Amino acid sequence: MTNKDEQVELAKLAEQAERYTDMVAAMKRVAESNCELTDEERNLLSVAYKNVVGAHRSPWRVISTIEQRAESSERKRQMAKEYREKIESELKDTCHDLLTLLDKYLIPKTTTTESKVFYLKMKGDYYRYLAEIASGVERQKMAEESQHAYKDGFDVAKNQMPVTHPIRLGLVLNFSVFHYEILNEPDVACRLAKQAFDDALAEIDSINEQSYRESLLMKAYETEVNKTAHSVALLVFADGFP
Repeated sequence: MTNKDEQVELAKLAEQAERYTDMVAAMKRVAESNCELTDEERNLLSVAYKNVVGAHRSPWRVISTIEQRAESSERKRQMAKEYREKIESELKDTCHDLLTLLDKYLIPKTTTTESKVFYLKMKGDYYRYLAEIASGVERQKMAEESQHAYKDGFDVAKNQMPVTHPIRLGLVLNFSVFHYEILNEPDVACRLAKQAFDDALAEIDSINEQSYRESLLMKAYETEVNKTAHSVALLVFADGFP
C-alpha cells in the first residue's frame, strides 16, 4: 500500500469516526501528492472540507445574531464580537487552505471535464463562504472571485456536460444561491435554478438510474433560492421515482 493509499484509508476511518479535521489533514496530503485525484478521492476531499467549514459557518451565524442583539450589554456584545472573530479566523484559514490546494495542485492537474467543473464549483463555493463573513471591499473581492469561478465552471459545463449531469446541476444551483445570498439578486437566482431544472427535465428520458438519483438530490438547493420553483421541481422530479 502506497503512502497515498494509506492517507485515503486514514481519511475514510476519520470520516467514520466523524473526525473531520483529521480527514482534512489526510486528504490534504493526498491532494499534494502530485497525482490527479480519483473520483473517490475527490469526493473524500469535498466531504472533509465541507464538514469542517460547516462546523464553523453555523456557529458564526449564531454568534453574529447574538452580537447584533446584545445592544443592552456592552460586555456581552464585546464577548460575542471576539468569539465571532475567532470563528471567522478559523473559517478563513480552512477556506484559504482548500483554495490553495485547488489553485496549486488540483485544477492544474485535472484532465477530465467532470473534475474541472467539480473543482471550479468548489472554488466558487469557498470564496462564497468567505464573502458571507466579509464586509465592504473584502466582501466585494471575495464575491468577484466566487463569481468568476462559478462562471468559468458553468461555461465548461454548458459546452461539455449534459444538462442532467449531477455536477453540472450542483454548480448551477450553487451559482443561483450565490446570486440570491451574496448579490441579493433573487430574480436571477430563481431564473438560473428554474432553467437548470427545465433543461434537465427535457432530457430526463436519457438519464441513467444512478445519475437520476444523484440529480434528485440537487433539488434541495433550490429551497434556498425560490420556494415556489422548488415545489414544482420536487413534484416533477418525484413523479415515478422508485
